[in-house]
Amino acid sequence: MVQKVAVIGAGMSGLTSIKSCLEEGLEPTCFESGPDIGGLWRFKEEPEPGRANIVCVCVCVFFKFNPNSSKFAFIFAYGCLKTAVVSIRQTADYADTGQWVVETEGRDGRQESEIFDAVMVCAGLFNTPNLPLKDFPGIESFTGKYFHSREYQNAEDMRGKRVVVIGIGSSGGDIAVEISQVAKQVYLCSRSGAWVVSRVGPRGLPVDMMYSSRMDQMLKSLFPSQSSRTIEKMLNNVFDHELYGLKPQHRYQCQKNTVVSDALPARIISGRIQLKKNIKEFRGSTLVFDDGSVDVVVFATGYKYSFPFLPPNLQEMSGYHLCLYKHVFPPRLSKPTLAMVGLIFGQGSQSPLAEMQARWATRVFKGGLSSLRYTCYEGTPIQVNSVSYLDSVASQIGVKPNMALLLLKDPRLAFQVLFGPFTSYQYRLSGPGRWAGARQAIFSQWDRVVRPFNKKVDPKALKIRMVPKAPSSVVGMVLFSSAALLCGSFYNT
Repeated sequence: MVQKVAVIGAGMSGLTSIKSCLEEGLEPTCFESGPDIGGLWRFKEEPEPGRANIVCVCVCVFFKFNPNSSKFAFIFAYGCLKTAVVSIRQTADYADTGQWVVETEGRDGRQESEIFDAVMVCAGLFNTPNLPLKDFPGIESFTGKYFHSREYQNAEDMRGKRVVVIGIGSSGGDIAVEISQVAKQVYLCSRSGAWVVSRVGPRGLPVDMMYSSRMDQMLKSLFPSQSSRTIEKMLNNVFDHELYGLKPQHRYQCQKNTVVSDALPARIISGRIQLKKNIKEFRGSTLVFDDGSVDVVVFATGYKYSFPFLPPNLQEMSGYHLCLYKHVFPPRLSKPTLAMVGLIFGQGSQSPLAEMQARWATRVFKGGLSSLRYTCYEGTPIQVNSVSYLDSVASQIGVKPNMALLLLKDPRLAFQVLFGPFTSYQYRLSGPGRWAGARQAIFSQWDRVVRPFNKKVDPKALKIRMVPKAPSSVVGMVLFSSAALLCGSFYNT
């Protein structure tokens, strides 16, 4: 019987894992190597070993942190800060108990070992910087400064300088935009280009709320080529990717990251950021693609996946990720008492994905689910269709919305679930972890989005219809019912 659970990491995935353990009546103990909770999303003045960093100001779906932090003090009752996990290994009787020995090193350097019934690894993907210096001939003779993006703090050190940012992922785009406000010139170097998506959609509303419904995702999956062309046309209407040398070879819906940035197109158009394909060679302070000297090079070249505390047989890589069943359970284990949480990307926020994985893992630990049949597919990408993935895991737990039942019992709610924004409230309507307020939260989610824009105006008075009007005619109801059932059966496959 699983009771004691070790949670490795107190970032976003670790915190939601603690919550899921408590929901299932388990006893979590969280080990965090840093001095505080938050992981990647905790800004640090100085880079910490084995941890990525972010800029101090981020655009997110949340507003300022609630200053009444005493409400969250209970979290620290389950955590051991400044305590690094050195190794985890199976106990001698693992075949019978499924237990693990977790060896840790505290702030005083003292090492301790403790036995746990299960382990949740929430250490994240952004631990070991990928610094491919061998791919840049002459870098050893470069007379300027170069560093990985994890060491970046703010733009002041770049004032008046010529800066090259290598890589156009999330970090590369954000850093280039911020530096371009004070630097003499910024060059953004990308071999493959990228699709740039704005956070702001039509009418100034969040784009992921506008285009994230179940129906939207189903149509994208059924007609991938047509939907890619449509989305690419929309993106190019805002910012012509080919004209400015940013158009990638891959289609929009391929399993590659897109760049989410509202400011990058404007900085490129203004000339503050110039796009370059690649650096072939460094020569002193000069790069081959430029006639002038460069002062600073920022390598926004991502991270290597690194879990040195795992047993060697679990560190086998399949492509760019660990070999895991549904991105959570290592199939090599005879007992499903070790889960990897948060090692996945989807469209929009990663938080719902991590929460669903944590809910599933804790249910498996408790023995509340039937035995798993592990399969690891070599070609499984780390980026997934969020709706399909969440539904597949939700089905394992028993919390996936039943569209046929919703149509019979609550047609208005079924309409919101099908055509409204795809949010995690849908997985709290029924089953384990059911929340009585989930239905109302689904109906009022747009009110919470609109309210901050104008607190003096009733959101309903703004006459903003984010979801199509529910059908009232017989024909409309038949079409709606058919679409709902089709959508339900589609995500069951």
